[in-house]
Amino acid sequence: MTKRIKGSCTTILVGKKASIDGSTIIARNEDGAEALNPEKFIYVKPADQPRHYQAVLSSFHLDLPDDPMGYTSTPDAVDGHGIWAAAGINSDNVAMTATETITTNSRILGVDPMAEDGLGEEDITAITLPYIHSAREGVARLGKLLETYGTYETNGICFSDQDECWYFESIAGHHWAAIRIPDDAYVIAPNRFNIDHFDFDSDDTMSAPDLQTIIEKYHLNPDQQGYNLRHIFGSSTVKDTRYNNPRAWYGQKYFNPEIEQDPIDQDLPFICHTDKKISIEDVKFVLSSHYENTPYDVYGTTNTEGEKKLFRPIGINRNQELHILQIRNDVPKAIAGIHWLAFGPNTFNAVVPFYANVTDTPEQYKNTGAHYDPRSQYWLSYLLATFGDYDFHLFEDFENIFEQNTVGACRHLQLETDAAYQNEADIPAYLTKVNAQLADISFNNSNKLLGQMVELAAPRMKLQFTLHD
Repeated sequence: MTKRIKGSCTTILVGKKASIDGSTIIARNEDGAEALNPEKFIYVKPADQPRHYQAVLSSFHLDLPDDPMGYTSTPDAVDGHGIWAAAGINSDNVAMTATETITTNSRILGVDPMAEDGLGEEDITAITLPYIHSAREGVARLGKLLETYGTYETNGICFSDQDECWYFESIAGHHWAAIRIPDDAYVIAPNRFNIDHFDFDSDDTMSAPDLQTIIEKYHLNPDQQGYNLRHIFGSSTVKDTRYNNPRAWYGQKYFNPEIEQDPIDQDLPFICHTDKKISIEDVKFVLSSHYENTPYDVYGTTNTEGEKKLFRPIGINRNQELHILQIRNDVPKAIAGIHWLAFGPNTFNAVVPFYANVTDTPEQYKNTGAHYDPRSQYWLSYLLATFGDYDFHLFEDFENIFEQNTVGACRHLQLETDAAYQNEADIPAYLTKVNAQLADISFNNSNKLLGQMVELAAPRMKLQFTLHD
C-alpha cells in the first residue's frame, strides 16, 4: 500500500446573500504535506470516468453508476497516490471541494474506530461529484458512502449549487454531520473540527442516522445543554491554538474588523455574518494572507522573529492550488459555473476565472509534469513564489500590480464572453477557447512579473565588484 500523505488546507464558504453578486462560493487552499506536490487542471468527460473505482491508498473499491456527468478537476499531476481530484464543478452546476483535513478525539474513536480499508481524500471527489444534481444530494451521497465503507481519516467537504452551500464533516470511521450555511453568512474553516452549534431537528442539518443516539449512549457531550459538535468530536489542543484557530481568527478579523477576538480562542464562531458584501478578491486575499497588519506577519518588519513564527499562516509554501468555485445567479445556466484557479503559494499568484461548461482545459494548466517546466503554469507560479520569498518587500508592489492587472484583464474578457456566448452554436467549445485566452493572460503576465523581478534583483547580487568599491 502506498504511504498515506495528509495535507492541511483552509476553506471558505459564502452564501448567496453574503456575496457581492448573489453567487454561492466555496473555496479552499489545497496544501500539501510538502512544498512541492504538482497539480493539474483537467476536464473529465463522462466517457473517461471509470465505471469501477479502485483506491490506491486502501483496498476500498466500488462500482460506479453508468451515467456520470462531466466535471472540472484539479488532481495530482504525478501518479502513485491516487487521483486526489480535490475540487470541481459538474455539468449541472454543482460544485464540490474535498477535502479539509480535520481533527477528532479519542472518545469518538473509541466508539467508532477509523476504517483502514475505507475511502479517503484521494477518492471522495471522483466518486461523488459526477453523480450529484444539488448540494444537498452531494451531502446525502457522501454520507451514505461513509456509512457503508467507512474512512481512514477525518475530513471537511463542501458542496454548493445556485441556492445552497453545505459544509460536511466526517466523524471517526463511519459517522458524519453536515450543515447548510445560511444565505447571509460566511465560514472560515481551518484544520480542526469546525461545526459548533448543531440542531438535529432542523431542515438545514443532516447527519448519520444514529449520531445523536451515540452521543447520548456513550456520554460524549461535555456541555450541559445543546449540541456543540466541535466540543463533542473535536480536539481543542495546544496545537489548535497555534496551527488552526489563528487562521479562523484572521479571516473573521478581515470580514468583521469591528469584533475583537483572541487568535488562540478554541470557540471562535463557525457561522459568521458581516455587513460587507464578499467578493472573489476578498476570498483570494484571505486565502493568501500571512497575517498582514498584525504582530504575526511572516514578512513583518517591526515584529520579532518569535512573533513571526508563532502562528501558521494561511498563505504558505505548501499551497499547491487555490480554487474558488462560484455558481452565479445573474447569468444563464450555460455560463453560471466559474472555477477560479491559481497554482502555487498564494503570495505571488493570481486566480483565473475558468468557465466550467467546457470540453477541455488550457495547455499551461493541464500539462503539469513532475519536474520544473517553464511551459507549465504550476511550475512558473512556484518559481515566482520561491524567488519572491527571498526579498518580499522588494517585489511586493510588482506582485500586487501583477495580480490586479491579471484579474482585471480576465474579468474584462469574462464580461465580453458573458455578453457574446449566446451567438455561438457550440457553447462548450466556445468557452473552451475563451479559457485558453484566460490562461494566456495569466501565463504571459506571470512571465512579465518574473522578468521584472530579475531586473530588480540582479543589481543587488552579492557577486559584484566595481572599480569604485
